Amino acid sequence: MTAPILLTGGTGTLGRQVLPLLRAAGHDVRVLSRQPHDDTDGVRYLVGDLRSGRGVDAAVAGVRTVVHLAGGQKGDEEATRTLSRAAARAGAEHQVQISVVGADRVPLAWFRMKAAAEQEVSGSGVPWTVLRAAQFHDLTLTVVRKLATMPVVPVPGGLRFEPVDSGEVARRVAELALGCPAGLVRDLAGPQVLGLGDLVAGYLRAAGKRRPRLGVRMPGQAGRAYRAGENLAGPDADRGTRTWADFLEARMAAPVAART
Repeated sequence: MTAPILLTGGTGTLGRQVLPLLRAAGHDVRVLSRQPHDDTDGVRYLVGDLRSGRGVDAAVAGVRTVVHLAGGQKGDEEATRTLSRAAARAGAEHQVQISVVGADRVPLAWFRMKAAAEQEVSGSGVPWTVLRAAQFHDLTLTVVRKLATMPVVPVPGGLRFEPVDSGEVARRVAELALGCPAGLVRDLAGPQVLGLGDLVAGYLRAAGKRRPRLGVRMPGQAGRAYRAGENLAGPDADRGTRTWADFLEARMAAPVAART
């Protein structure tokens, strides 16, 4: 009988796409969540809290592979430490961690937190795999939409991004979870490098809106890091195929399709 896989963040943007891929591969899956959910065929939802540790040991008991996709704006390193130590105590054989491109290069607190979480995984004693992915199209859209609500859209010069499709990241995560521990694997980014102005312009076109844009300068170490492309994947990165324009076309058409 195959040991179940434990998935954190199973109800989030990435996790809810990884879950059916693991099930399609024939694995029972446990999903650790702070809120109760009804079990479904082959999926058992367990209530637990990675901050306090409540319910975590029970969740990892008997699990061979842990896929850690839960995250937030703060506290990821503590949550990862709690999970990794519990996985080690339970004798887990593989922990897969999602991280972000540039985690060890961009001098912002969120990136430092992701780098610290990676260290918790690699130092836990559990064989591990870390995948650094670029920003998802979904998150990029949230940011761009917020900017586009302003009468004049501020566009920091030199900021470039490589938004990637969350479904393509999900397929890579599932592939890694079903494989052997591989350490830090190649980054996964989108097919294009786009300036923030390009992202905003694409959204405005797709939404049928017009907004004047104002170039501004992002100051400090973070600004220098972004202008130097420290948040971008290198030439050896894996690349998705779905472009920002493809994503916008599908997302903007979705509400119309739902009404027809």
